[in-house]
Amino acid sequence: MTWARALVAPQVNPILSLLDAKLHIAGSEILWREVIGNGFGLASALGGMRRRVWAWPIGIAGNTLLFTVFVGGVFNTPQHLNMAGQAGRQLMFIAVSVYGWWSWHRHASETGLEHRGVDPRWASTRERLFLVAAMLLGTAAFAQLFDLIGSYGPWAEAWIFTGSVLATYGMARGLAEFWLIWIAVDIVGIPLLVKAGYYPSATLYFVYAGFVAWGFVVWMRSIRPARTPAVVPLASTP
Repeated sequence: MTWARALVAPQVNPILSLLDAKLHIAGSEILWREVIGNGFGLASALGGMRRRVWAWPIGIAGNTLLFTVFVGGVFNTPQHLNMAGQAGRQLMFIAVSVYGWWSWHRHASETGLEHRGVDPRWASTRERLFLVAAMLLGTAAFAQLFDLIGSYGPWAEAWIFTGSVLATYGMARGLAEFWLIWIAVDIVGIPLLVKAGYYPSATLYFVYAGFVAWGFVVWMRSIRPARTPAVVPLASTP
């Protein structure tokens, strides 16, 4: 029993029992809220690929559930690990998703294209340099923070956290490169979560690895080619 359970009213116990519901697969305990939270995450990614505004609130619901999975010390988890980077990542998702939800809703209202939240585009050279620099510097900085607070796998968590921030920001801005950042996150996230015993989350990362490649192609095809000015023929001289 965690310290949080000792403070809650008796009528809240059924809710906590629901949060603690588990699957038992191959000798491992898996929280239902981890499975459901990742399901919301996948639905949000599908909506994002189709540029639907509802992708953001669905994602926020999934992030809220997954925060309870990774926060540790408040909610019971089978792994009993300090995954501060993953927990903080869910809070970051919620914050950036609020911005993305507002941005896409405004775009849909201005263009009159119902539920079409953004027009995909390529990042400029300056934006690409910013993304690369932010990825490297952010990873180095957050690795020190996560190591200081005893997080599990601080460098891997820092890479995942920083990449998630930049990918979510890129999605909100309509940058097609955000799919490529997700691939970089998945490459590190899959082995980390398998090692930590978060199998539904690791499975989702694996699914994402193929899904984001598909999403990148879909967005790439949606980018309108730049219009070239029409060539006006010179008048023939007599």
